[in-house]
Amino acid sequence: MEDRGRLYICGTPIGNLEDISFRVLRILKEVDLIAAEDTRRTKKLLHYYEINTPMSSYHEHNELEMTERLIKELKAGKDIALVSDAGMPEISDPGSLIVKRAIELDILVFPVPGPTALISALVVSGLSVDRFVFEGFIPRKGKERKSFLDNIESQERTIVFYESPYRLLDTLKELNKVLKGRKIAVVRELTKIHEEKYYGTSKKVYELLKDKEIKGEIVLVVEGRDKLNEYEEKVWKELSILEHLELLMENNYTKKEAIKEVAKLRDLSKSDVYKEAIAIEVNIKDN
Repeated sequence: MEDRGRLYICGTPIGNLEDISFRVLRILKEVDLIAAEDTRRTKKLLHYYEINTPMSSYHEHNELEMTERLIKELKAGKDIALVSDAGMPEISDPGSLIVKRAIELDILVFPVPGPTALISALVVSGLSVDRFVFEGFIPRKGKERKSFLDNIESQERTIVFYESPYRLLDTLKELNKVLKGRKIAVVRELTKIHEEKYYGTSKKVYELLKDKEIKGEIVLVVEGRDKLNEYEEKVWKELSILEHLELLMENNYTKKEAIKEVAKLRDLSKSDVYKEAIAIEVNIKDN
């Protein structure tokens, strides 16, 4: 087999240009080509460190075409470094396709670690880092967005996701409906001059931000839901469905929220729980 090139997946700064490893700088100097998500942004980084390696554009709109071109270069023995606008490639950025193709063709792929916004935000969130899930960008609207929020409500792990500054306030209002006072952290412009962090419930953070002009890149970190302890589980298991609904409503759940919660905890359909919930209205009228 002819000598193959190597593909390097390089982490680059998410804001502060000093957040780059000596190894990344060496690789960027030594490879034959740098495949960059945005050549204009990468050019600033290369200029700062006096690196003159040729660049090629590799972004979501040309990923399919460029993957095959770059694979040919790798098969011809050229070494390539893949970089995104900021952070590690593939994390909500292009790159997965070329890595997959390279592996299929027995081309060596090496990670050259660097900063990532999700990990950086997580470790300053004040929330649990033992178990967490990264959800990428929150869907903008429709069923996907509703499903996303429902998943956050039931998730016991810490949740990290990205959001646009233009939709942040709406997202905080929606989160307030499902989180029941759980803690969140909103981290803005990580490692940059105007880096900011806001902590508290989604309602509190909304109040802090509602009158501000929100700009820049946003990471949200959401506290996972408390796992029911054995005593709590035993209590509701000894209740009828109707009693369970009434208990939740006495603790500030709306009827709709209580139906959803009971259905989830008891692994029942919401329609089955709703049939029981009709009795609540009857009881109210009787009283």
